[in-house]
Amino acid sequence: MSFGWKPYVSVAERRRKAERAAAQFRKKGMSLSPVTGGRGAIATTFWGKAWCANLERYSDYSNRLPRGRTYVRNGSVIDLKIAQGEVQAQVMGSSLYDVAVSVASAPKKQWKAIGGDCAGSIDSLVELLQGRLSKGVMERICRPHTGLFPSPGEITFKCSCPDWAAMCKHVAAVLYGVGVRLDEQPELLFILRRVDAKDLVARAGAGLPRPTVGPAAGKLLDNSLLGEVFGIEMAEAALPAARGKATAARKNPAAREKLPVPKNPAAKRTTAVGALTRGAAAVKRERFGGKN
Repeated sequence: MSFGWKPYVSVAERRRKAERAAAQFRKKGMSLSPVTGGRGAIATTFWGKAWCANLERYSDYSNRLPRGRTYVRNGSVIDLKIAQGEVQAQVMGSSLYDVAVSVASAPKKQWKAIGGDCAGSIDSLVELLQGRLSKGVMERICRPHTGLFPSPGEITFKCSCPDWAAMCKHVAAVLYGVGVRLDEQPELLFILRRVDAKDLVARAGAGLPRPTVGPAAGKLLDNSLLGEVFGIEMAEAALPAARGKATAARKNPAAREKLPVPKNPAAKRTTAVGALTRGAAAVKRERFGGKN
């Protein structure tokens, strides 16, 4: 009695078939983005590990995920592309199968809540994408059901293989392949959930207190006090005019007679020094509350 199952294909044969299929696509000018797996952990960075951990958290997927890991490690996912809300992939099994995965957009209310909880804790986009965040922020972003990662109810998929299971091994391979891809391009997670990573960074200063009032009027030095401190009588605005008169006097000897001559230059210097001393004392009293 036959149930229509295709004959078993060894790992080595499946790998050779995957390589031949990829070569044919490239010969036709098609661009492929294969997922390259290996021994050890499927994903190695924060975002890739977090994605895989989220998948393994749900009992809905527990029976089929292990076969998916094997397919990723064997190089059976010859093409995987992530766009807004969807993943398109080709996986080599007994034959070459097309896999499509749809991921719902992160609900606006949920995304806003994530941003509010992380406000002031994410300083840069580089820090966010590299996963160099505080433990509290990471836990908030990865929180089941209310974090950034999708729950089973937000994921739908289909595969062209004849497997009747809710999730075939080819779909499982693609879901793990997303984790591998996030190791290389973590920004794809935000594209997949249709949110802007920069929204979180834009809230970096949201938690910082902002000044609501300026300095008291009594704490500002007015022009007359500045004049006393520096002994210049705040006459800088008239300085260009004075220089112009002096220049004219040099060019025209007759104009020299019109220039004002100080009656007692020594007295002027003494007055300026005295004003400077008084001004400095006033500033000192203002700064130190009248103490010497």
